[in-house]
Amino acid sequence: MPPAAASPRIADLVQALADSHREGILLDAAEWADTVHDETEAYAVHDGVARALGWPATHWKSGGAGPQGPFSHSPVAPAPGAVLLGVEAEVALRLARDIGPEEAQAPLDARVIDGLCIAVECIASRWQQALEAPALLRMADFQSNAGLLLGPWQPWQALDWAHLPWRLSLAGQPDVVRQGGHSLADPSGVLAAWLRHATRHGDTVRAGTVVTTGAWGGVHRCTGRTTGTLAIEGLGA
Repeated sequence: MPPAAASPRIADLVQALADSHREGILLDAAEWADTVHDETEAYAVHDGVARALGWPATHWKSGGAGPQGPFSHSPVAPAPGAVLLGVEAEVALRLARDIGPEEAQAPLDARVIDGLCIAVECIASRWQQALEAPALLRMADFQSNAGLLLGPWQPWQALDWAHLPWRLSLAGQPDVVRQGGHSLADPSGVLAAWLRHATRHGDTVRAGTVVTTGAWGGVHRCTGRTTGTLAIEGLGA
């Protein structure tokens, strides 16, 4: 089923956010405070902005508060941003085969994955208020995504995710050294909810599509341009 036609105000926000991506001009959240009323409208903004910018549906982000959700999803910018508000340490997965709407409703497991890798999600905002903008406006803004940095791909393997040591090093900041910390305990826990979302309008998610699976340890703040490394035991750096 195709998406319902957006309201004129949602259409205006789609245009404004697309222009912000192209031109780098930040929007004032106060002027759009009553525009997005729920997640469905936020997802309609995603669809519209990604279409306006010509993004291929090849990279996504997904995450959940816990194994039973709630989950949220977003297309991901095809090229990482340069000026950031922060980064997230993550693990990305790659789809092994096409998944259509019917199969997405059936039980799925990690056999639909053919690879995984370290991922750093870049965080930025098209709002002047940045991460202090209202939650639904941040959600409509691709959940503050500014692209992904991906490490070398490896075959799928089930690791001891809850105890996996990892280290994030950002220039000028103390290293973040932790064990585990993924909200779902297993990054593949996003697959079912993400695939149902990505196929909800009748689309097929193609083999090779990448989804990053949620933050380990939340957003790690940085300012402007930054450099750093992420290392996860068993996955490299």
